[in-house]
Amino acid sequence: MEHLTFLKEALKEAKKAFSYGEVPIGSVIVKNGEVIARAFNRKEFLQDPTAHAELLAIREASLKLNSWRLEDCVLYSTVEPCFMCAGAIIQSRIKGVVYSVPDPKFGGVESLYSLLSDSRVNHRPFVLKVELKEAKELLTEFFKLLR
Repeated sequence: MEHLTFLKEALKEAKKAFSYGEVPIGSVIVKNGEVIARAFNRKEFLQDPTAHAELLAIREASLKLNSWRLEDCVLYSTVEPCFMCAGAIIQSRIKGVVYSVPDPKFGGVESLYSLLSDSRVNHRPFVLKVELKEAKELLTEFFKLLR
């Protein structure tokens, strides 16, 4: 139940992205049951290909904790993190990742690549997929409006 609560917080961020014309993906980072960072995609606004919700949340959490090691933190994302974000998750030593919508084109967690469970990397966070219907509906609506 706790995972669903935090995924809904990430969904609030995704809705912000939607309202700004960004791909509606939101992320929050939680430590000891408290949201310590939140972000939404800002690639268009910042004209930065690395401005994914997960990376922005990792940066915010690192600043808040004054550490790049986020060992006691769980990242929640409305969409499966891409391989770039999966690399940052490994580098930041995040304890776990909970996401909702799979990404068959860029998914770095399970859909296209399984970077977080690859035995060759030095850190493997737990991964949990939790369905959040609203996250998928928001993505569907966004891409429908683009056509």
